This record gives sequence, structure tokens and C-alpha cells, in this order.
Amino acid sequence: MYDSIAALVRQEGWRAEGAAARVHYDGGGDRFAVEFYAEADAVLYWSVPGDGAPATDAETNGTAAPVPRESIPDPLRRRIREDLAAADVDPAVERRPV
Repeated sequence: MYDSIAALVRQEGWRAEGAAARVHYDGGGDRFAVEFYAEADAVLYWSVPGDGAPATDAETNGTAAPVPRESIPDPLRRRIREDLAAADVDPAVERRPV
């Protein structure tokens, strides 16, 4: 396991999945999965289908869909950068285009 992944899973809500770490976020009716990929030093955001809310086109088949980071709430992006920094990962990777 990568040191960065091991360090992230010590942060609240993160779990390891091979060369990646993932955390789920629910807020304001939106659900997201956030993934950090150690090999690429990249962060991806995914919209996750919710329960009881009207489905968007991306949610109609019940699968997560990638979303541009510009559409992610600032508090979540800030939290991800803080978690990365606490895990000794350069928080600038959160802003890196994929």
C-alpha cells in the first residue's frame, strides 16, 4: 500500500481501494465520492445517486458519474485539501486537471 493511501485512511471516512483512497460526502442533498489516486497524484469527484431525490440523467442507471471539480461545493474541496495535507500529500493535487 502506498504511504499516502495509508495516511489518508487514518483521516475520517477514508478507505483504501488498491492504489486509491475514497471518501463519501453527503451534504445539501448532494452525494459525492471523492477518490485520490496515488500513482497519478490525482483527485476525482463523482456524483453518487441518492435515495428519494429526483434522479439526474447521470443517476438514472444507478451508477456514479464523474463531475467537474468546479461544480463541487467549496467546503468539500477545502476538506479534501486539508485531508491531503494531513496525509503529507501536496494539497495542490486536488486542483490538478485530469
